[in-house]
Amino acid sequence: MRIHLIAIGGSAMHNIALALKANGHDVTGSDDEIYDPARTRLEEAGLLPDDIGWDTERIHTSIDLVILGMHARSDNPELARALELGVKVYSYPEFVYEMARGKQRVVIAGSHGKTTTTSMIMHVLKETGADFDYLVGAQIPGFEHTARFSDAPLMVIEGDEYLSSCLDRRPKFLHYRANIAVLTGIAWDHINVFPEFETYKDQFRQFIESMDKEGQLFYYAHDSDIADIMLTADAPAGSSPYSVFPDADERHYGSVLVDGEWVELEMFGRHNLENMNAAFCVCASMGVSKRAFIDAIKTFSGASRRLQKFIDHDQACVFFDFAHAPSKVKASIQAVKLQYHHLGIRAVLELHTFSSLNKAFLQEYAYTMREADEAIVFYDEHTLAMKRMPALGEKYVREAFMHDNLKVFTQKDELQAYLEDVDWGGYCSLFMSSGNFMKIPVKQIATKKIDDHMASIK
Repeated sequence: MRIHLIAIGGSAMHNIALALKANGHDVTGSDDEIYDPARTRLEEAGLLPDDIGWDTERIHTSIDLVILGMHARSDNPELARALELGVKVYSYPEFVYEMARGKQRVVIAGSHGKTTTTSMIMHVLKETGADFDYLVGAQIPGFEHTARFSDAPLMVIEGDEYLSSCLDRRPKFLHYRANIAVLTGIAWDHINVFPEFETYKDQFRQFIESMDKEGQLFYYAHDSDIADIMLTADAPAGSSPYSVFPDADERHYGSVLVDGEWVELEMFGRHNLENMNAAFCVCASMGVSKRAFIDAIKTFSGASRRLQKFIDHDQACVFFDFAHAPSKVKASIQAVKLQYHHLGIRAVLELHTFSSLNKAFLQEYAYTMREADEAIVFYDEHTLAMKRMPALGEKYVREAFMHDNLKVFTQKDELQAYLEDVDWGGYCSLFMSSGNFMKIPVKQIATKKIDDHMASIK
């Protein structure tokens, strides 16, 4: 087929394009901006548009279908041309469902932990020899791309509650009609689309009710909002709660007791042991034994930028994490605090999403960084201007986070200078963002500072 992707530079969109190209389809695409890693990946595959921007000449009747990314606006000229010519237009979740129609569909939903839980399931299924398709929101070791379409009987999908496209205001996960699903938890996010928490919460009720009624739902047992939904939702008969993986080492949540033997894991943190139990429930429902699951999961090192270890010494360590919503920030800090209790915890958070930069939402971050010995918040004033949002003010940010010694930086150069000057020895430094800290070379700075520190104590 000839397939054109509008807004091909998106995280999911460019991986869908790569998967379609690998399947032998004639793939083209367009976007008004494409950044790495999408840009390099598309270029290597011969899919990078010759010109950045929109061009109606790319749309013609010989195209079989158009896949529309979320970041394309309703006045997009290529979209208008496709509709005018009667070319079939799918949002990407609609298209993914078409690829998964007739397969068993496993969908992982929730405000946090989706990517990690999906990645764990994929890792175990691969290690146990299963044949399956997938769509996940981050790069995973052992998988070349984050999407695959084939004739496999199963598809594992990370289900996002954000809108499908400018033409389809439904959450993406409503398209997938899950046979097996996980709901990891509900914590208000996407305030630009769901300005009221109850509206946001209702999307997850709709997700549950969109499932196959003969299916299985595994939901986090200790979330009061999920409990409220489960009281009234038309949920599948096979619905059951889960909590932390049984027999976990609560001293640091880095190992589990199986058949009388402590099994060390490459991941840690209570939230990861909860995600792990959700993954086990799903895999067990597909016939994977507990022993086979443990043998596979013990080699799982995590998805890209999900508590991703960069440097790990006894005297200093550095992690990168995708955490940006309040619940994620709090959980990630707690995890490293418990695991690296012998070190000071330096937590650096970039406010980058619409929600995190919204004055009304910022109060949700109260006390989330309380367990950090040094707490730093960075946001770029230019980003606020680009999003046409009002200024925050450093005083307002400090008051919102309710942290006595919070440091606030609004200029890239000032934060970089601070990181180049401060002592990294004796700290576990955790960098949290859905962005990239305005391309501050954090890894290079950390490597030099920690190498210098280690050399000084020899």
